[in-house]
Amino acid sequence: MKLISFQHNNGQDSYGAVLGDRVVDLREVFGARAPDLKALIAAGLLGEAAAALGSARATLALAELRLLPVIPNPGKIVCVGLNYGDHVRETGREITEKPTLFLRVAESQLAHGEDIVLPPESSRLDYEGEIAIVIGQGGRRIAEADAWEHIAGYACYNDGSIRDWQTATPQWTAGKNFWRTGGFGPWMVTRDEIRDDQVMTLVTRLNGEEMQRTTTDKLIHSIPRQIAHISAFTPLSPGDVIVTGTPGGVGAKRNPPVWMKAGDIVEIEVDAIGVLRNGIRAE
Repeated sequence: MKLISFQHNNGQDSYGAVLGDRVVDLREVFGARAPDLKALIAAGLLGEAAAALGSARATLALAELRLLPVIPNPGKIVCVGLNYGDHVRETGREITEKPTLFLRVAESQLAHGEDIVLPPESSRLDYEGEIAIVIGQGGRRIAEADAWEHIAGYACYNDGSIRDWQTATPQWTAGKNFWRTGGFGPWMVTRDEIRDDQVMTLVTRLNGEEMQRTTTDKLIHSIPRQIAHISAFTPLSPGDVIVTGTPGGVGAKRNPPVWMKAGDIVEIEVDAIGVLRNGIRAE
């Protein structure tokens, strides 16, 4: 099942299931029981939502909807850095025993089809193609062996980074949280559609040129290990997002460097999920 968050023409936020080029408005199905996608996940209603698609009408045209980030209101967004060997090598760093983590804020995200914003403070806007996981069942100190059971689904992610702000100090927060730089979409594919530990292929393209390619079997810290490690220090809640890391090939480490500029189109494709596509515009 492919699930999206979106906004109606009247400005009302909603969420739904994608069926081809049509959408079932699930807020109309569940009402106050689940007013948004995070609430649907938290209430354990993904199975009921899938069953409802057999009788619900797909009344909306996907192309006419204004999409929102898959989870517009996550409690937290935890990003894993330096999690592919080729990216660690190109940065001149060393592989660490524990995952390298940083946080994003919800306001830094944007949806599929929207423009990533290049701020006037910098011209060093870089792409980072990644896979995001959305937490379904929450928990603290989740064991690696149980981690898959805590996943609601998967989405594409572009951890857009303002590199000079990121590297100005040892802390990455500023460069990773500029307004509307983190693409999140186009939808969440529920866990039942992707086999646990399935090897997924991740590709980043800039203006049609392939810039990054990897497979998830090359992750240094696996998805279960990420969930176990993060949940050791903070409880994970339904709708929380973990962004699992980018491979080598980022623009900052190319010779010469490649920065995204106004008018560019960047695509993050994951074979088991779909394509996240965003333009670039100057603020």
